Amino acid sequence: MKVLVLAGGLSPERDVSLSSGSLIANALREAGHRVLLIDVYEGLAIDECDYEQAFQTDGTPYAYTVPDKEPDLTAIKERNDNGDALVGPHVLGLCQRADVVFIALHGAMGENGQIQAALDVMGIRYTGTGYAGSLLAMDKDLSKKLLDRAGIATPRWLMYEKRAMTVDDVICKIGLPCVVKPRGAGSSIGISIVHDRESLENAIEDAARVEPHILIEAMVPGREFSVGILAGKALPVIEIVPREGFYDYKNKYQAGLTEEICPARLSEDETELVQNLALRVHAELRLGTYSRIDFIREESGRFVCLEANTLPGMTPTSLLPQEALAAGITYVELCDHLVNAALR
Repeated sequence: MKVLVLAGGLSPERDVSLSSGSLIANALREAGHRVLLIDVYEGLAIDECDYEQAFQTDGTPYAYTVPDKEPDLTAIKERNDNGDALVGPHVLGLCQRADVVFIALHGAMGENGQIQAALDVMGIRYTGTGYAGSLLAMDKDLSKKLLDRAGIATPRWLMYEKRAMTVDDVICKIGLPCVVKPRGAGSSIGISIVHDRESLENAIEDAARVEPHILIEAMVPGREFSVGILAGKALPVIEIVPREGFYDYKNKYQAGLTEEICPARLSEDETELVQNLALRVHAELRLGTYSRIDFIREESGRFVCLEANTLPGMTPTSLLPQEALAAGITYVELCDHLVNAALR
């Protein structure tokens, strides 16, 4: 079948997306599909009559390496004529010609429900979670409210309002150390762990450069785990152990900086417990065919949910493909499964 892989975009996570999209496109070709990978923001400079021809690629493997720094979105906008438009030339026309759109976007419009809503309006089938679940999971404040209401532990938090509170107010309500993050970003972009007042002030400024809505939560010490969900079932649990610091942008996407242990070093009871919690989070947030749910295990043994990811990374160092492989599902089989699930 014809599969269009959407990647890139005007998101701080565009480099991660382009890496994921390249691997996905190559895997789907190996599975026998006709595949085209395009940057959703840059689009393609073709005539409408060439839409079918666009899927007749020469078979050269796609490749993209994630740099250790975030992309310069201003420079990307300057070299294109799209301005603030989020979808580039001929992107939606190509989506209509495809049998399935594989959404390999990360952050911004790819995960907040915007692209999903646009595709729904046009009757286009796509992989992953629908627009409602995407919105619920991407808005960290909203998702934490839903989890808290459902009785699922999540770190204590507040939304920082510059005009209504001071840094001292934050310290009084949340305490130190704490975690500062943009409300609707992923890949640990804009996230800081702070231990003192000065660092907190700087972290708030850093997060504000990503987006104006800033969430601050209590830091929960413990071991970090992640659970992938695929077709209604929990995959083997993976443990994440950065060699230094925390699981930030660099440690996530540069090979060798983080030890990832799958299956995780947990007892059978602990494994079942966190897998069931992940399934509850997946259902509570109305997620789709697949997701990845992140947890901290406190010293007491309680698992605390950090967040849900509707479009988990599919890079060489990403967690979901490792978990799937531990369950006997190869990378090619994983990508092919997601495409076929979208058709169903």
